[in-house]
Amino acid sequence: MASPQSIPATFAPQNILLIKLRHHGDMLLTTPVINALREQYPAASIDVLLYKETRPMLQAHPAIRHLHVIDRNWKKEGSWQHIRHEVALLRAIRGQHYDLVINLADQWRSAILTGLSGAKIRIGFDFLKRQNALWRHAHTHRVSTRDHSELHTVEQNLAALRPLNIPDSGFPASMHYSDSDWQQTQAALAKRQTLPKSYIVIQPTSRWVFKCWEDDRVAGLIDALAGYGCDIILTAAPDKKEQAMIDNILSLSHNPQAISLAGQLTLPQLAALIDHARLFIGVDSAPMHMAAALNTPCIALFGPTKLKQWRPWGENNQVIWAGDYAPLPSPDSIDTKTETRYLSAIPLDKVVNAARKYLDE
Repeated sequence: MASPQSIPATFAPQNILLIKLRHHGDMLLTTPVINALREQYPAASIDVLLYKETRPMLQAHPAIRHLHVIDRNWKKEGSWQHIRHEVALLRAIRGQHYDLVINLADQWRSAILTGLSGAKIRIGFDFLKRQNALWRHAHTHRVSTRDHSELHTVEQNLAALRPLNIPDSGFPASMHYSDSDWQQTQAALAKRQTLPKSYIVIQPTSRWVFKCWEDDRVAGLIDALAGYGCDIILTAAPDKKEQAMIDNILSLSHNPQAISLAGQLTLPQLAALIDHARLFIGVDSAPMHMAAALNTPCIALFGPTKLKQWRPWGENNQVIWAGDYAPLPSPDSIDTKTETRYLSAIPLDKVVNAARKYLDE
């Protein structure tokens, strides 16, 4: 059950810490909470605690004062050095004198840091797997998770603001980048060809192969879009398997306007690229969430992941779900190391037609 204590309407925090320790896409989907807090408390300073590798997702957000980071490589430095890092992090958090901490994470580490932060108000979720005294002590207010299975991840995150009487809807996700990021992205494009006036971004890769479409289908899509006068820019993470997938797709395509920037851009630079694109087409991935947050027209290809929780958040997008064309296994049963591409059930013409509708507007 959620904690019964109420927070006075006069409560006006000056220093707020938000905690989320997950992947890149998860961090982007915390931005509606950040935006809601900025609207509710315009004079407050807002800091975030996150994993170091996800920092690029939030580093340019104008509402954030400071990012505290946890480096997952600390544990490789030996026990004593690891402890020193953790103690330094706790001191840094306590030194900011937060009066409000919102813990969106479910890890014990996040609860311990919340409990030791010194904040008067400490909000967390009342997870079923955390029904014990330590979790209750770490948080002064706990928000029920009973309806989480019916909510998008953004709605789940916003629910943490209920004790503050902040509405849990009406706040967009946002992805930010600097002018320098866009300049460097343009420079990367100029190295490949004349700077395109109009282009489509396709992100066909994921670190999990089961989230990917077939290479020949992606190549067919690229070829089908050749008549629109748009360059096709393929993107991917700087991973050897993803790079190989991009190379194979290009080898199967006959569209001379298709180029690769795979692994060549930082995440903020990729955001700049997507922001200036005519259309984004991609699988369930962080770049897909970036496109939705940037309000770039977005076609998202989904397989056996929890669509209700992870669909693109926004209005300017379309989801094409493999489950409409073939049976899919339960998302909770997936072996993430499988080489099976469950998106193979998605017909090429469905994606081509969806893209043409956006491009013909």
